[in-house]
Amino acid sequence: MIRLAVRVRREDAEVALAELLALAPSGVEEVDLGDRVEYAIYGAPGELPDLPDLEAAAGDALVEVRTTEVADDWAERWKDFHQPIEVAGRLRVRAPWHPAPDPSAGGVLDLVIDPGQAFGTGAHHTTRLCLELLLEVDADPARPVMDVGCGSGVLAIAAAQLGFGPVAGVDHERESVAATIANAAVNGVTVAASRHDLVHDGPVPGAPVVLANLLRPLLLRVAADGFTGPQPDVLIASGLLAHEADEVAAAFAASLGLREAARRHGGEWAALLLVR
Repeated sequence: MIRLAVRVRREDAEVALAELLALAPSGVEEVDLGDRVEYAIYGAPGELPDLPDLEAAAGDALVEVRTTEVADDWAERWKDFHQPIEVAGRLRVRAPWHPAPDPSAGGVLDLVIDPGQAFGTGAHHTTRLCLELLLEVDADPARPVMDVGCGSGVLAIAAAQLGFGPVAGVDHERESVAATIANAAVNGVTVAASRHDLVHDGPVPGAPVVLANLLRPLLLRVAADGFTGPQPDVLIASGLLAHEADEVAAAFAASLGLREAARRHGGEWAALLLVR
């Protein structure tokens, strides 16, 4: 097994990560090195992204690239980088190997996600910010939700657990569609996930509540293309660097008549709660 690590300057880390995730949608390991941040990918030599592509993605932030062989127990040590997270005291996201929360915690939803299946474990700022804003939206079993770019299904499954329904998701990666369906089953909920390429397949089916944890270009594409069927009364947009939030908010205001009701920040990232 090979560990391919890209080190970048801290001040450029969030921007570099956004580019790297396009090449490694299953996620990267993040290590804090003080003035630098290291992002690492594991895999067999033929399974890893090409080195020139990684260097180009890191751009001017690149400090160095390191390739090392990993000991046989890498899979166990990799688990140490996936710790449970708790959102607003109401939702806990954990990997299957972590214990369930204490029932005495009182009403904390337990969301189990296998981080080895597809990108999105809840740990990244963009996902956590989406979850925080989702907790502010009134749930109703007759209030459908569409998760655009569902990844491993974290947001869609959380919506189903909170009481929204029916819940659906789309993603351009077949692995993400399969992971969302599998993770939903593990959590005892149903999410109707399907494949959809935002660039080539046109508008996404709409719903009263839309969750869109995407990078800026794709969010602007969604705003420009709109939705088929029901139009959203609530849209949560994340995957944004903080300086991109105003542009995206304006795009959805112009195309769908949605106004900004709340904004959350985490690190260099931002998420928007847009309502009609």
